[in-house]
Amino acid sequence: MPRGRVTIRDAATRAMNLVGSVATLGGMADDVRNIHDALSTISEHWQPHRLTSVNDYDVKVVKLQGEFVWHTHPDTDELFLVISGELTIQLRDRDVVLGPNDVFVVPRGVEHCPKAADEVQALLFEPTGTINTGDAGGEMTSELQELG
Repeated sequence: MPRGRVTIRDAATRAMNLVGSVATLGGMADDVRNIHDALSTISEHWQPHRLTSVNDYDVKVVKLQGEFVWHTHPDTDELFLVISGELTIQLRDRDVVLGPNDVFVVPRGVEHCPKAADEVQALLFEPTGTINTGDAGGEMTSELQELG
């Protein structure tokens, strides 16, 4: 096989070896993080916390309740994965309702406003440096927090 090529079997083996592990911020695959444990340490709504990083992306956990702010992320998509609760992502032409284990990607440049009548626990996957309020700014803008 030519140098630099990876077979499907090699890739699958590597992936299986990583199951159950989450890379730490330093890129080491020796620190397992539990999503539910991480969420149990968060008390503030709309305050994202970095669970880990993958290449140039952050995996964030957050608790949501109430209505956020209408905003866009002009340069990046935003992935929402609901862990618990029901999240509505308002778009200008429709509402997208997500329940536990549902995933939705808001494409770059699409104006949206998440809202939740009751508390939602979610995971977000975004490029490092993405601001939670996108281009809107304002009082709901918050810096990414590190988990303890």
